[in-house]
Amino acid sequence: MNNLAPDSVMVDHDSMRLLVVEDDQKIASFLVKGLRQNGHAVDHAADGEAGLALALATPYDAAIVDIMLPKLDGLALVQELRSRKLGLPVIILSARASVDDRIKGLQAGGDDYLVKPFSFSELLARLQALIRRATQTTTEPTQLTVGDLSLNLITREVTRGGQKIDLQAREFALLEYLMRHAGKCVSKALIMEHIWDYSFDPQTNVVDVLVCRLRNKIDRDFDRKMIHTLRGVGYVLRAS
Repeated sequence: MNNLAPDSVMVDHDSMRLLVVEDDQKIASFLVKGLRQNGHAVDHAADGEAGLALALATPYDAAIVDIMLPKLDGLALVQELRSRKLGLPVIILSARASVDDRIKGLQAGGDDYLVKPFSFSELLARLQALIRRATQTTTEPTQLTVGDLSLNLITREVTRGGQKIDLQAREFALLEYLMRHAGKCVSKALIMEHIWDYSFDPQTNVVDVLVCRLRNKIDRDFDRKMIHTLRGVGYVLRAS
């Protein structure tokens, strides 16, 4: 079980929204805690049916699915996702280490197969590799551009008017989200759901603080402001 303990060194990466489907509460706790400590938003389901429902309802970046699950086993869950043409990247977890078991997992539609016990740093590395492959094999752009603002999803470089802007992980995630929805107002609740992993609390000001930090870096040195507040509604990023 010690191999599942989250590593003490934080890994530099983009924030991801992840689904963990694991019925062993001890393992699930290690996974969820470790992934959250590394800046990811994580939902947990303790059985296959609940996991399937979450996967169908939420746009996750990747899922970690145990094979031995109550109600609906992991292989059946992945097969159902693939039958519905859902391309969600999936890492299958299993105590079964034979080649035949690995083949079954991949043939069911899993993108990777990790045998328990495993290193937490290896799990993180595999997740990041899955996301990179998924990005490169879809029609999604590797660079977002709005006006003179540019964000590279691979190198994580952000520039405005040719001037490089250094962003922290959550600032980068927020800017990516705003740029993907450029010209559209996004509510605080949507930002909270995408970047954090808990429901929106109208009393909290974490979104306002993060937007303020991002605005200070994106707009401070430019006459034309891009990030605008629509009072009582949310925020919008516009080229002009």
